[in-house]
Amino acid sequence: MKNKTINLAIPSLITAFTLQSAPALAVEGLSANVGFTSNYLWRGVTQTDDGAAISGGIDYAADSGFYAGTWVSNVDFSDDASYELDLYLGFGGDINENISYDLGYIYYAYPDSAESDKDNEYDFGEIYAGITFSNITLAANYGIHNDDGAGWADKALYVSADAEFEVAKGLTLNLHLGDYSFDDDHDSGDYTDYGISLSKSGFTLALTDTDLDNDDVKVSVSYTIDLDL
Repeated sequence: MKNKTINLAIPSLITAFTLQSAPALAVEGLSANVGFTSNYLWRGVTQTDDGAAISGGIDYAADSGFYAGTWVSNVDFSDDASYELDLYLGFGGDINENISYDLGYIYYAYPDSAESDKDNEYDFGEIYAGITFSNITLAANYGIHNDDGAGWADKALYVSADAEFEVAKGLTLNLHLGDYSFDDDHDSGDYTDYGISLSKSGFTLALTDTDLDNDDVKVSVSYTIDLDL
């Protein structure tokens, strides 16, 4: 999920980035998914030059609350990088029947990003924490372990709030607000992204926008399929 600086043409996670975990089936604790989207958006930023993406992930979740997984998608930044590979692990659980939490680490890798320029590798990592109160989730991600080509990610902070409502049987409305702030040592501009989406039976229709200059509202359609393992 490569970020762009504010001076670029940037079109919320509609939750194309969402690392969805399917229910455990044949292998206890192990699940997988495949996703399709008309535009891979991450924090208000297109990762595919406004083009379509195919993604897939495998997750393991233990009864203790520990989980780990990997997720991959094609990307298009008009450079060497053609795909993104995420690795993550964390721990989550319920505090009571209305409050739950999630703590973890995620590493965003672009294995072919430096094929023509060895100094342009832009892998980076984040630690994250989230808490959910009934239907409202508050989360924060903090950038660490960045390569030289991802200096903007160092000490970057992304905070978000999401609210989810069932507006009809099987139909879910999600409201999203996020704010991305960067360390003063890097030439990146802080910005806010926001969106609204409707989801049902694996399909998601989303409207996403940011407060960046020359940025238009993006309409995205995605579909996620849970796979038997």
